[in-house]
Amino acid sequence: MAAKRITDEPAFVLHRYDWSETSLILDVFTRHHGRLALAAKGVKRPSSNFRPVLLMLQPLQLSFSGDAEVRTLKSAEWAGGHVMPTGEALLSGYYLNELLMHLLAREDPFPGLFDIYASVVGVLAGAQPQVQQAALRTFEIFLLREVGLLPQLDAQTLNLEPLSEQTNYCLVPEGGLRESATPDRYSLLGAQWLELHQAMQSKTPLMSVLSVCLGMVQELKPQLRALLHYHCGVGILRTRQLMLDLQTL
Repeated sequence: MAAKRITDEPAFVLHRYDWSETSLILDVFTRHHGRLALAAKGVKRPSSNFRPVLLMLQPLQLSFSGDAEVRTLKSAEWAGGHVMPTGEALLSGYYLNELLMHLLAREDPFPGLFDIYASVVGVLAGAQPQVQQAALRTFEIFLLREVGLLPQLDAQTLNLEPLSEQTNYCLVPEGGLRESATPDRYSLLGAQWLELHQAMQSKTPLMSVLSVCLGMVQELKPQLRALLHYHCGVGILRTRQLMLDLQTL
């Protein structure tokens, strides 16, 4: 029986591993098939047509075959769109990739999340730093929702009581959304959580949530980071540590 072949699949490369002197194993995020491992044979040869194409944070169209754990890459084309992010935006893109690799199981499709990822990578490539930070928080929120780790944002998690608009609430890894004992930068007013909840239900959720996040980036960042690190099972992500090391230098 011939191996199953998939053609013209929208995808992004999340990570690349050396396989041999001339080949790589690619961890890719595809729109209809989720995360996959692909063997890119001969890609490291100077004459390979794949060399200038198989870059991270670039929209691709891939064709591959096989039904084993590692499939075989047959063709790859750049799908056009944004330029490659640079500087801090590039590290932010690697951070998104690391989150996907930690939280998404292989061969579990998330087409909606794929579209959000593609849009956020485009924002990172050309937006101002404040907008880039809001885009990161937006992606974190949708990623947590898609994998079932984001609590309901219009009620307290433990008792399901509605939020009071003038009360502060914080998002904690083991307790979900709960009332904050002392209002600080690690909490948001109930009215702000409700605004975020409503934005996620809008007809244009990505842009609505990004717009809301612009006004609460500093408050959301430590709360979402703690929740993500908890579910990733690490104290700090490698890309996050790299950013801190570069800032120290």
